[in-house]
Amino acid sequence: MAVEIVTFGCRLNTFESEVMRREAEAAGLGGIAEGAVIFNTCAVTAEAVRQARQSIRKTRRERPGARIVVTGCAAQTEASAFAAMGEVDLVIGNDDKLKASSYRALPDFGVNDTEKCRVNDIMSVRETAAHMVDAIEGRARAFVQVQNGCDHRCTFCIIPYGRGNSRSVPMGAVVDQVKRLVDNGYAEIVLTGVDMTSYGADLPGAPKLGRLVKTILRQVSGVRRLRLSSIDSIEADADLVDAIAGESRLMPHLHLSLQSGDDMILKRMKRRHLRADSIRFCNEIRALRPDIVFGADLIAGFPTETEAMFENSLAIVAECGLTHLHVFPFSPRQGTPAARMPQLARALVKERAARLREAGEAAHARHLAGMAGTDQSILVERDGIGRTEDFTLAALDFGAPGEIVAARITGHDGARLTARPLAAAAA
Repeated sequence: MAVEIVTFGCRLNTFESEVMRREAEAAGLGGIAEGAVIFNTCAVTAEAVRQARQSIRKTRRERPGARIVVTGCAAQTEASAFAAMGEVDLVIGNDDKLKASSYRALPDFGVNDTEKCRVNDIMSVRETAAHMVDAIEGRARAFVQVQNGCDHRCTFCIIPYGRGNSRSVPMGAVVDQVKRLVDNGYAEIVLTGVDMTSYGADLPGAPKLGRLVKTILRQVSGVRRLRLSSIDSIEADADLVDAIAGESRLMPHLHLSLQSGDDMILKRMKRRHLRADSIRFCNEIRALRPDIVFGADLIAGFPTETEAMFENSLAIVAECGLTHLHVFPFSPRQGTPAARMPQLARALVKERAARLREAGEAAHARHLAGMAGTDQSILVERDGIGRTEDFTLAALDFGAPGEIVAARITGHDGARLTARPLAAAAA
């Protein structure tokens, strides 16, 4: 029986789940008669942790004989809590989850919480090994890990304690992985990491992300689309900006880690930019690449946020020309400085998140309307669904998953574009 992986959270987790599947099956977990289920968890919000716990309990009810392994960021930061769950057979740390040896002892585990918790000190990990995968199950695009961990300590963020300090994958290994996936038929490659714009600081010569991007595009001619998962704009280097401006195979979509549009809140978050930096970056990049589309992470209801401070976050949606928003109601994570700050009422946090989402939805609707009548290149993700180069979702009834098709945008349904084949539209 194949090992089942349940993945929560980011694209990096998606990539790592493929490595975990291979390593767990190599360790023999696929030979367990009752089957094995591995939960690759996320710790970004309390809700993400709650969903993981709920899914674990549901799996145990439905598959009482299965072996259940929990790993990922939430397992790293809340190891004892997951080990205390009667439904769980084993808790593995974020570093060890990628090693076959971590899974080989599973059948011998007892019921003692200490025995079944195998989580190391993530801060002691100094390198991120290159892990080659041949495919990403169920995906039309492939993810490639270039970096892990984070050296920054934003006051709201638990992730450095789940991922450790920043480590980069050597450039040659990244290029080899991209070649491998392109040779296996992937038309789009997405570079992923926890803090990608810190790439290379720990490598010989300290190459930056822009150099990596240019090297991939130069050495892997078969890459039709290269995409960045998320960047911190204040750390964007000159080569990266140059690649965005001049490399048509680098997709015109950047997802920015903004978090807030208010300077005081940004300082209390211990971010490295101010609102003017974000606005300036978006204006400069748009001048260089007019078809660029920006997405962003924004947190609503951060501790001490006044109505005026929140209005600055609302305003930055228009001032930066944001199109794809990820809005997070502030979630206090135990062990972070922000959890000890004066908290806002949960009802107010939710209300502000709803208003921010509403602003994002309005901006997205304007973006959809503006694309009507244009010709677009769309990567078909699955039957009936695809994405344009700027990551806009499109509904279409032609093309096979993994294929890039030429389309005329005929309109939208409020959530996604509608498209028809370009040849049919021309006729």
